[in-house]
Amino acid sequence: MTDDQRWDAMSCAGNKIVKTPNIDRIAAEGVRFENMFVTTSLCGPSRASILTGKYAHNHGVRVNDIALAPEQKTFLEYLKEASYETAFIGKWHNTDLGKGRGLDYYFGFKGQGRYINPIISENYGPDKEYPGHVTDILTDHALRYLEKRQEKPFCLLLWFKAPHRSWQAAERFQDFFKDTKIPEPLTFHDDYQGKPEAVKNADMKIGDFKDVPDLDTLLKNYYRCIVGVDENVGRVLSALKRLGYEKDTVVIYCGDNGFFLGEHNFFDKRLMYEESIRVPLLIKYPRMVIPHLTNSEMVLNVDLAPTVLSLAGLSLPGDMDGKSLRPLLERKKVEWRKDFLYEYYEYPAVHMVRKNRGIRTKKWKYIHYFEEPEEFELYDLETDPHEMHNLINDPNSKDTVEELKARMMQLRRELKDPDL
Repeated sequence: MTDDQRWDAMSCAGNKIVKTPNIDRIAAEGVRFENMFVTTSLCGPSRASILTGKYAHNHGVRVNDIALAPEQKTFLEYLKEASYETAFIGKWHNTDLGKGRGLDYYFGFKGQGRYINPIISENYGPDKEYPGHVTDILTDHALRYLEKRQEKPFCLLLWFKAPHRSWQAAERFQDFFKDTKIPEPLTFHDDYQGKPEAVKNADMKIGDFKDVPDLDTLLKNYYRCIVGVDENVGRVLSALKRLGYEKDTVVIYCGDNGFFLGEHNFFDKRLMYEESIRVPLLIKYPRMVIPHLTNSEMVLNVDLAPTVLSLAGLSLPGDMDGKSLRPLLERKKVEWRKDFLYEYYEYPAVHMVRKNRGIRTKKWKYIHYFEEPEEFELYDLETDPHEMHNLINDPNSKDTVEELKARMMQLRRELKDPDL
C-alpha cells in the first residue's frame, strides 16, 4: 500500500508523465479496479477501515493520531487464528502500531516517519536509525522476511510512506522529470464560484506552504517518490517469482487516500472530490484471476478485509461493513453496490476541511457539511466530471437532492451510524 497515491498516478491508469512498469505488471497479470474509493480520506481512519472492514464511525478511528481499540479485530488477527503467519512492515499510523495483535514480525515507525535515514523499531524493540531511503529500507526487510519464511501460509503487509508529503525521493531519482513540462490540471484556476465557504476556506492551496511553493515542484516531487515505489514493487514481485511463491500468492496493490495535484488549486485530500477519494486497486492471483482485466464496479477500502479473509477460505465476521471482492475476481455475475457513503470528521485541524459526509452514485455526488453553518454541494458526474458546477441551488435538481438525502440516511442506518 502507498500513502496518498491517487488512482491515476500510474501508467496503467493512463498517466502520461510517470512510468510505473512494475506496478503495471500487477494490473497486466490480474485486475485493475478503476473505481476504487476510500470511505474517509485521511490516513488513520482509512487504514483502520482497511484493517477492520468497517467505516470510521464503527471502528472508532475518526481522526488521526488515536489508537484502534483492541476489541476492533483486524483481518491479520483472523488470519493468525487460522494459522497464518502475519507480518507488518512500514507505516501503521494508528498509535497502537499493531501491538498486541499477534504479529509474528513488525518493522515500522511512529507517525509519518521520515524519508531519509528513518527511525524504525523491529519487533517493538528500541528505535534505531537506518541509513538510506525509507522506501528501499522497508523493501529490504520485506525481502528478508520472504527469504527467511518457513512453510506456513503468510500475510505480509508492506505499507510505504511514499508518496506522502513532504516529498523526498531517493538521490537516484532527483533529476527525474527535470526537463518535463507537466500540464496544469483543467481546474487549476478554479475561482470557486458557487462553491461553499467550506471549500473556499480549505487551507491547502498551492503556494501557501513552504514545501508546496508551486504546482511544478509539487508534481515532480510527488512523481519522483512514486518512481521509487515502483522500483521496489518490482523487487518484491521478482522475489516472489524467484522463491517459488508467485502462483500461490495473492498480491494486492492499493492506496490509503487520494490526493489533489493542483485540481481546484489544492494539494492534500479530505474533501469528497474525486481526486481525494479515488485510489488504486490492483489484484493478481494466478490461480483465480484472469490477466488483463479491468473492473468498473464501485469498490471500497472497507472491502479489502473481507476480500483477504474470503480468499484465505475463512468465513466473514458479521460486523464488517465491506463486501468480499472474490465474486468480482472470479467474474461471477452478482448484484453490486450502486452508491456509497463517505464521511470526514477531523475538524478543526490541519488544512481546516470542515466535517462532511456525502453519497456518490455513478451519476451524482451530494455533499453535506453538517455542522453549522450547514452547506451543500451537488455534482452531475456525467456532465461535470471535474466537479466545477455546484447544482445545489438549481431548481431542476430539487427532486434529485431529496432522493440523495433519503438514500444517504438509509445508508447511514444500514451502516449503524451512531450519530443518527
